[in-house]
Amino acid sequence: MPQILIRGAKVLGGPAQDVLIDGETIARVGNGIEADGATVIEADGKVLLPGLVDLHTHLREPGREDSETVLTGTRAAATGGYTAVHAMANTFPVADTAGVVEQVWRLGRESGYCDVQPVGAVTVGLEGKKLAELGAMHDSAAGVRVFSDDGKCVDDAVIMRRALEYVKAFDGVVAQHAQEPRLTEGAQMNEGVVSAELGLGGWPAVAEESIIARDVLLAAHVGSRLHVCHLSTAGSVEIVRWAKSKGWNVTAEVTPHHLLLTDELVRSYNPVYKVNPPLRTEADVMALREALADGTIDCVATDHAPHPHEDKDCEWGAAAMGMVGLETALSVVQHTMVETGLLDWAGVADRMSFTPARIGRLAGHGRPVAAGEPANLTLVDSAYRGVVDPAGFASRSRNTPYEGRELPGRVTHTFLRGRATVADGKLTGI
Repeated sequence: MPQILIRGAKVLGGPAQDVLIDGETIARVGNGIEADGATVIEADGKVLLPGLVDLHTHLREPGREDSETVLTGTRAAATGGYTAVHAMANTFPVADTAGVVEQVWRLGRESGYCDVQPVGAVTVGLEGKKLAELGAMHDSAAGVRVFSDDGKCVDDAVIMRRALEYVKAFDGVVAQHAQEPRLTEGAQMNEGVVSAELGLGGWPAVAEESIIARDVLLAAHVGSRLHVCHLSTAGSVEIVRWAKSKGWNVTAEVTPHHLLLTDELVRSYNPVYKVNPPLRTEADVMALREALADGTIDCVATDHAPHPHEDKDCEWGAAAMGMVGLETALSVVQHTMVETGLLDWAGVADRMSFTPARIGRLAGHGRPVAAGEPANLTLVDSAYRGVVDPAGFASRSRNTPYEGRELPGRVTHTFLRGRATVADGKLTGI
């Protein structure tokens, strides 16, 4: 590959510098770099970040290729500035064996747009009754380190304890979808004033908080790593904050949509706003932003959940839960966290690259923008503002809650080990 010189980029939002990429690595970072024959990218004050890492992506393949495939999902990821994603296990068949996780991993390698790290199921078939082949999935070519029944909660305390104990053997982590099933039977949206007025089944905050409280205690008891998926309530923030104050090995993520959207949007009855966990109150949104800023919440994860139009273009009660998010995540974080002064760009790099890579134990990603490091990079035009148009998405699905909304920022270039997957805002042919 030819050398690439990125000239005048604000590395992690700092002073403008030049970055020289040679092959798969960063060769030099500094001022006034010259490289004969290099391809020059005039960054002109754009922000240069390490390639983004998502801990929570639904790629749907195998089994629901009508929603997304590994190829289309990784193209969407690259468009959004991601160089690595963790693919959740709720596929058909479920990713609960070494064979299935290796299939997803190999599909990711073939796509070439970003690295795909499969997440293994905690229980067989996501049924919550018997542990899946955790050790075999870890020992497979996919090298699974994160396990989750996401989409369903591991609600049996004994099973959860056994999973936490098992993954200790290889420094794995159990990522819990915190939802007490008995408290959410028939639930359609956040339980509160709006659900009462609309007559929709309420999803109480305590359904999330009670599972998190139980699981942080279990993780402390067995000395294992727990990760809380898509935390959504102010009460959940306080439980995680308390667990961390005790020194327990607990991490948590928040989605972009829970940083911006509230349950007031459900008044439209537009199923695009139907998601699990549900959109919460303005008070919850503010608590989540503060928690992400102060580090109580460790990272941003998209919970990219593509659905075909027929699963969303229907009445609210029949609609599937979920939103696509890979292509808009960075813009929403810029809007909610950077433009509000809660995070600077170095903080964004931490919450969207360094920390998720560390939690997932993902080598080669979430690394500093420095000489000798892998050239996994994202160049962002932070001054850009534009209206979200899902017709231009790389994802196979269009179920975005941001259609027609103006958001800041645009990824102009994404580099995976020195190779541009996105250039001038467009996917390359690799």
